[in-house]
Amino acid sequence: MGKIILTGDRPTGKLHIGHYVGSLRRRVELQNSGEYEKIFIMIADAQALTDNADNPEKVRQNVIEVALDYLACGLDPAKSTLLIQSQIPQLCELSFYYMNLVTVSRLQRNPTVKAEIQMRNFEASIPVGFFCYPISQAADITAFKATTVPVGEDQMPMLEQTKEIVHKFNSVYGETLVDPKILLPEEEACLRLPGTDGKAKMSKSLGNCIYLSEEPDEIKKKVMSMYTDPDHIRVQDPGKIEGNTVFTYLDAFCRPEHFERYLPDYANLEELKAHYQRGGLGDVKVKRFLNEVLQETLEPIRTRRKEFQKDIPYVYEVLKKGSEAAREVAEQTLQEVRNAMKINYFDDAELIREQSEKYQG
Repeated sequence: MGKIILTGDRPTGKLHIGHYVGSLRRRVELQNSGEYEKIFIMIADAQALTDNADNPEKVRQNVIEVALDYLACGLDPAKSTLLIQSQIPQLCELSFYYMNLVTVSRLQRNPTVKAEIQMRNFEASIPVGFFCYPISQAADITAFKATTVPVGEDQMPMLEQTKEIVHKFNSVYGETLVDPKILLPEEEACLRLPGTDGKAKMSKSLGNCIYLSEEPDEIKKKVMSMYTDPDHIRVQDPGKIEGNTVFTYLDAFCRPEHFERYLPDYANLEELKAHYQRGGLGDVKVKRFLNEVLQETLEPIRTRRKEFQKDIPYVYEVLKKGSEAAREVAEQTLQEVRNAMKINYFDDAELIREQSEKYQG
C-alpha cells in the first residue's frame, strides 16, 4: 500500500494565516510532490457541531468558506480528495466501535481535550460528542488508512490517542488498522503561530487572526498594530526577538528575495534581527517590511478565491464528488473492521455452515 494523507479543518470560520503556515502550505507541497498515492482533505463539520450544536447555520455557512480557502491555496481536486465529514456515515459506526477501546479517564488526560474544554468553559457541562472527539478523529484517520497526518504540534496528543486505538484494536482483533505517523511543519515558527496580539495561539474566537481572504488595507492595519517588544520604547533601545510576534511572523513567511524587493538594506533576516537586538531599528520599519511580505503572499490566494467565488455550484460539486469517493474507501475499511470484530454475520458463509451443522447434527 502506498502513502496516504488525511488532514482537515473545522468549518467554524474562514481560514487564517496560522492555518496556512501550520498545515495548508505544506498540504499543497505534499499534494504536488507525487509521493502520496492518495490525499484526503476533510472539512470536519460533524466535529464542529460538537460545540456548535445550537448554531448549525454557522457550520453550514462556513463549509463553503473553508472549501474556497482550500482551492485558493492550491489544493487541486484532481490530486486531492476534498470531502465533508458528515457525508461519510461510516465514520460514525467506526467511532462507536472504537469507544469500547478507550476509557473515560484516558480521554480526560488528553492535553488537547483538557485545553479545549477549559477554553470553551465546558468544565461543568461537557457535551459527550465534544468529549469523545479524539475517538471520532481516530475514525477519520483510520477510515482512509492514512499513513501520514500533517498537523500542528497542538494536535500531537490527538494522534497519540489514535495510535493507541489502532494498537488496541489490532491486538484484540488482529492486524486491521493502519498505524499513522504525524507530520509536523518543518519550520519551528510554523508549529504554532501566535495571534497578532501576542497571545499563544491565533484563534478565530480570540479575534487575533489575519485571514487568508482579507483585503490589503485590513492586513496592513492588523500588522501595524501587532504586538512587539513592550520594552522597545525608543528606536535606539535594544529590542528582544523572543516573543516578538512580528519576528515570529517573519520567520514563518519571509524569504531572501523579499529583502531584495522590499528591504535591500539587509541581506537576510538574521541581519535584520541583529540590528533590532543591538538597537537603532524601529518597530514601524520592521512592521512595514512584514506587511509587504504578507501582501505578496496573500494577494494570489485572495485573487484565486475571488475567481472560485464566481462559480459556487462548481465548488459544491467538487465536495460532492470527493465525499462520494471517500465513502467508498471508508466502506471498505468498515467492512474489514466488521470482519475482524466478527460482526459480519450475513457475509460469513462459514459461520452459517457451522451453526447449521451444530443444530442439525
